[in-house]
Amino acid sequence: MKPARGFTLIEVLVALAIVTIGMAAVLEALTSSARATLYLRHKTFAEWVALNQIEQVRLSGTFPHIGTRTGHVRFARRQWRWRQKVSDTTVPGVVRIVVRTRPLHGHDHHEWYASATGYMGRAVGPPNPLSPQWIPGSIAGVPTGAPGTTGLGTPGVGTPGVGTPGVGTPGVGTVGSAEAQPLALP
Repeated sequence: MKPARGFTLIEVLVALAIVTIGMAAVLEALTSSARATLYLRHKTFAEWVALNQIEQVRLSGTFPHIGTRTGHVRFARRQWRWRQKVSDTTVPGVVRIVVRTRPLHGHDHHEWYASATGYMGRAVGPPNPLSPQWIPGSIAGVPTGAPGTTGLGTPGVGTPGVGTPGVGTPGVGTVGSAEAQPLALP
């Protein structure tokens, strides 16, 4: 009969050292992943702050002045610093708006987390005076009874029974029909 043999103290210490090194590597990977997740979260919020600033300029109702402005805003339970630069473009009446953002407080005082670019113009087109009358099954530009149509409506945009010049296929009338015809199934 053989005597029972157990682990020696050296073998236990070597196994413990291997487990400790492995756990340290796992903890480092988890810490790095958490830092990256937090950084990406801040970058996402910074992008939203920049996009919100551009939309505030657009929705203000006034055309922005050429130059640079700075400010800060509270968003997602944090203070954010933004810098907005408005410059001319080669298109008359259109300006370029670049907004850069970063956290107001933190260790990265010189690194901008996000940048967003938008354009704004002075030209405003007149509203369309015609209100479309949607006809179920109608397809713009295809005459009633044309191959591949269902016959549920006629092409064109506008009021039924009234021609709409300039819309539809050239040489094809774009007169609407107020009557729907039943769908013929094969």
